[in-house]
Amino acid sequence: MKFIVIIGDGMADFPIDELNGKTPLMVADKPFMDMMARQGQCGKVLTIPEGFPPGSDVACMSVFGYNPLKYYTGRAPIEAAGMGISMDETDVAYRCNLVYLKRTSDKTLMGDYSGGHITTEEAKILIEDLGSHLCLEGINFFPGVSYRHIMIWKDGIWEMETTPPHDITDMAIDSYLPKGKGAERIIEIMELSQRFLENHPVNRKREESGKMPANSIWLWGQGRKARFSPFREKYGLKGATVAAVDLIKGISRLIGFDAPYVKGATGYIDTDYSAKAKKALELLKEHDIVYIHIEAPDEASHNGSLKEKIKAIESIDNLIVRRVYEETEEKTRILITTDHATPLSMRTHFACPVPFVIYEKGKELKGNPSGYNETCEGKNFDGEGLITYFLEGAIDR
Repeated sequence: MKFIVIIGDGMADFPIDELNGKTPLMVADKPFMDMMARQGQCGKVLTIPEGFPPGSDVACMSVFGYNPLKYYTGRAPIEAAGMGISMDETDVAYRCNLVYLKRTSDKTLMGDYSGGHITTEEAKILIEDLGSHLCLEGINFFPGVSYRHIMIWKDGIWEMETTPPHDITDMAIDSYLPKGKGAERIIEIMELSQRFLENHPVNRKREESGKMPANSIWLWGQGRKARFSPFREKYGLKGATVAAVDLIKGISRLIGFDAPYVKGATGYIDTDYSAKAKKALELLKEHDIVYIHIEAPDEASHNGSLKEKIKAIESIDNLIVRRVYEETEEKTRILITTDHATPLSMRTHFACPVPFVIYEKGKELKGNPSGYNETCEGKNFDGEGLITYFLEGAIDR
């Protein structure tokens, strides 16, 4: 038996008036997901345990079959692992977004959590130059993909409250600055970055071409070195992941999965879906289980774009799910899910049970008549329970 898990990040949503009370999943043209939901086994999975932030770090850890109550130490250490950054036991990793802060006469707003979706090439220059310019003792910056980067604080402090920038789009930042032990140091570094980045040539060029400048860093998601039990020891299978973002690569590498680079995989709505499908099918030849993670629906929701969210869902179906269905043999079991809801009305993550479908080629059950969407009913699981059920012959029960 071969296993494939397809995660459409942030696909679940709330009913939308513009869609006559339906959700993007309900109206999107996705014949292959819907067929699998009608002929497979549906249900709901709660990926965010009570008391945890509703982020992709916690949610995707659950979907990989690892209980956050046992394994979670923070988001940034996972991303650091995905970037190949070595951490000492007393190091603290911080997620370092390049953001656009919009200043008015009386306040500063989070204008854009992604610095106008700055390119990886531009961001690399900014982050490397920032590190060289600040030259702060015990502080190191590591460039990642697009706006997503890492700061390591040697012998640092992590016991403070920080806020994801995508949670406060168009909101004044004062109430959301870090709070608690060590917060003064983090705020100081963010303020120093603003002075340097404001007049950087990369930002001047972006402004001249009508783009947002990445005029500040925003530090959040801190934590110490993460450790996971190997997936092969826990579930007895050799695995791999196709993903663009360092968070998912980090989870994958921490559990012993291969997570190769895929050309054209951007972690945004312009990602190369076909390249991801092709790589996943190649990996499936040498692995027992392959995860495919697609960030695009989540990014569309953060941007507040209904059109792009529907387009992303349809692209996942046509360019990934269809190809997986057509190019795999019988005795291939497929799990389709989302990690969490990212409602367009909120433009950020929301913790609630989200729909899944388990489909096995050559077997037909009575699933959800309306296809794959938020109305899927059946068995209810947490993430670890779902993966255990999926791998233990769920479709035969």
